[in-house]
Amino acid sequence: MNHNRYIAVIPARYASTRFPAKPLARLAGKTIIERVYKRVVPYFDTTIVATDNEEILATVQAFGGQAVMTSTHHRSGTDRCAEALEKVGGDYDVVVNVQGDEPFIHPSQLKDIRHCFEDSEGVRTDIATLVVPFPADADYEILANPNSPKVVVDARGYALYFSRSVVPYLRGIDYEKWTSQHTYYKHIGLYAYRTSVLKQITQLQPSLLEKAESLEQLRWLENGYRIRTVVTAQETIGIDTPEDLERAERFLETNPM
Repeated sequence: MNHNRYIAVIPARYASTRFPAKPLARLAGKTIIERVYKRVVPYFDTTIVATDNEEILATVQAFGGQAVMTSTHHRSGTDRCAEALEKVGGDYDVVVNVQGDEPFIHPSQLKDIRHCFEDSEGVRTDIATLVVPFPADADYEILANPNSPKVVVDARGYALYFSRSVVPYLRGIDYEKWTSQHTYYKHIGLYAYRTSVLKQITQLQPSLLEKAESLEQLRWLENGYRIRTVVTAQETIGIDTPEDLERAERFLETNPM
């Protein structure tokens, strides 16, 4: 029987180039950060928001959530998770990094990421993340969007590479037919790490590929860490801009949570 203890950390920084104060923005009467928190809390032993802002901290505490203050200088949510874990303490085996702008994250996705560390086949997972197939009829413009990182996986489901470009290139096939000729995977930014591995990867210096693509997971691959991927059928609705928030409002009108 598996006895892993899980802590979910939700990084929530105040500054954002495209959407300042995003965690405090209201979605159908509740802040985004409250919606994310309450979506996540049933599935882990502990759930905590890691923020760099006193107002976000107070907001989380006001709705009954747990939160800790972290540095304003972190390069990534992974680094913020590591500091939060250090401050919280406790004997946790796995840290799950849930993005603070994913109020529609699906319960099945949270269960899938846990399952990676509960495998009874003797496979040890150090880092895990989720991917979702692009629809076979997706327009090339959607596939080529650099804000939707693509993932190439091996035969066992481990990530080979992440890119903002379209990989692989299908030679001799019109690009408008690529999604119908090959299964492309979109990365969903939900990560989980063994606590010992989280501490290790946050000590690594930014790598060449990471700097080129602005994708932190490439640093881990370049340094020899394996990232296990799980295919999910659920597409999430992340909120990166005020326009995304408007779309989310419309979505909730027909899909109440």
